[in-house]
Amino acid sequence: MADDAALRGDFGLYVHWPFCEAKCPYCDFNSHVAAAVDHAAWRTALLSDLRAQAERVSGRLLRSIFFGGGTPSRMHPDTVAALIDEARRLWPCANDLEITLEANPTSIEAGRFRAFADAGVNRVSMGMQALDDADLRRLGRTHDVAQALAAWEVARSHFPRASFDVIYARQDQTPDAWRAELRRILDLGPTHVSLYQLTVEPGTVFARRHAVGKLPGLPDDDRQADMYLETKDILASAGLPAYEISNHAAPGEECRHNLLYWRAGEWLGVGPGAHGRLGGGATRRATVAHRDPDRWRAAVATGGGGLASDDRLDPWDHAEEYLCTAFRLAEGLDLDRAEALGLRIPRPTDLIEEGLLIEEGRRLKPTARGMALSDSIVRYALYRSARVSRSQMVSS
Repeated sequence: MADDAALRGDFGLYVHWPFCEAKCPYCDFNSHVAAAVDHAAWRTALLSDLRAQAERVSGRLLRSIFFGGGTPSRMHPDTVAALIDEARRLWPCANDLEITLEANPTSIEAGRFRAFADAGVNRVSMGMQALDDADLRRLGRTHDVAQALAAWEVARSHFPRASFDVIYARQDQTPDAWRAELRRILDLGPTHVSLYQLTVEPGTVFARRHAVGKLPGLPDDDRQADMYLETKDILASAGLPAYEISNHAAPGEECRHNLLYWRAGEWLGVGPGAHGRLGGGATRRATVAHRDPDRWRAAVATGGGGLASDDRLDPWDHAEEYLCTAFRLAEGLDLDRAEALGLRIPRPTDLIEEGLLIEEGRRLKPTARGMALSDSIVRYALYRSARVSRSQMVSS
């Protein structure tokens, strides 16, 4: 893999659908439970926001579209089709345009898969989350294992590319139980799978339960680390190496849209709470849409789009974002890209000697242990070594 797209200026489109059937207790995303949704009105609003922001990237090559949420599989397929058609009208598109839709594996949503495929979706990312009914209930999911397995088969029959998510390091989950679940996961034949450790995020129901001792049985840090490293080894041996901390794929099956994020590339964000990053260097901008769906729709109705903020990023901020994500990836840091962003990084001898990084040509790549510790050790050490670069940026 190479991050050529980030350097060329190709971009992606992210569309946020904010509604869910139920709010999962671990979720800190911008999602809202709604008894009823006016789909026609929301289709109009999303298209208006898309058109209002389109001039920011006029004439650019669109490489990917990602429908996230919330639960995008609860959108009407004609809304998805209208947004895809409008995006194709507004921009030239890559011949291999990747169009991903996140989905829940309920029978209602799986029943829409054919319509989503007809609308142009060619990749589905399904929130399976566990292959244990008791744990699915603990996670607040509205499906059971049988529904998930049935939906997976439907997804594979309708989309050329399909992926699913599973959460591990769950309450009372033993390493033996997780190894057995991994074998079941591999038996399903995925070419891409996302395996996330359960994280207690601030502001969630799980955080409130954890604060009063009502989330027992979570593995300690050492067991989580052991589970992570074993997961990485098992998936790699099965032909699904980790290309990002939590994401595993057969070669060529990586999620191209998410790689735009992790490579600090460019994407346009549409919908409530959507973030965007556009431009580079002194022209790099960070956009954030209004989070509240009603407030967002009111802003869109004025004709100017739903953005709450549109700020120029300091060149160091852009470089820092690249550092924050580069060591989450197996491909690591591209030193030429870093220099193009203004960074001059001294050779991190200590990290190499400690077995956290390896040098490969003009790249610094994390080892398995380095990838696991990227948020603490690798990022911190490289921030420190890059201070001279920041001072050069500020003085230039």
